Amino acid sequence: MSPEPNVDIKIFSKPLKNEGSSVLMGFPGSGLVGSIALSYMVEQMEFDQIGSMNSKYFPPLAMMTKGVINVPVRFYERDLITAIVADIPIHPMICYEVANGIMDWLMPFKPKEVVTIAGIITNEPEKRVFGVATTDDALPRIKDATQILPIGSISGIASSILTECKIRNIAAFGLLGETINAPDPRASAATIDVLNKMYSLEIDTKPLLDQAEEIESAMHKLAEQVQTAEGMPKKDQLPMYG
Repeated sequence: MSPEPNVDIKIFSKPLKNEGSSVLMGFPGSGLVGSIALSYMVEQMEFDQIGSMNSKYFPPLAMMTKGVINVPVRFYERDLITAIVADIPIHPMICYEVANGIMDWLMPFKPKEVVTIAGIITNEPEKRVFGVATTDDALPRIKDATQILPIGSISGIASSILTECKIRNIAAFGLLGETINAPDPRASAATIDVLNKMYSLEIDTKPLLDQAEEIESAMHKLAEQVQTAEGMPKKDQLPMYG
């Protein structure tokens, strides 16, 4: 495997096995909804890790599981689903570069659709999942599984990915799990339920709900580590975001 020739964003990955994959992305944000959901999915369904992404603008943070270092942004694949899972937040000033780097790498594989998973803070207990799409024609794909947002805005890396997909005429969806401003496995489980409907995955979310307290504690520690990591290098020495 060799990196893509990009100075700012480097992707080290095997090529996707199939054209026309559905690409699911989860980056840390409100409630860490996307990160928790896709990490759980790739573990439960035993996805193969095919690559990773790195950048000089990422915070100097390496994740570790059972003594083994893991790159903070990883690429996985199983059948016709590709998953991009991140453990680090993306600063607003580099969202454009990250979104473009990912989409430039994906374009030769002609992705069928892209789904970004994030959180939306409401401080309500329902754990609803709100949905947005890049076109009117795409909305029916998620209409029965989510509550369509009538008006508003989306920020962060999810917005950059959705905007880039719209520009490139790729069908894309945003799944926004209703959450509080804290790690929220229950909101993640709600978004997995939507993925189950969209892709007939049959992922059992009961273990995720049963372990919610343990996961919440672990994610709180992760959030603290990210927040206390050293400031991002250069690009005007901007502070961490997340």
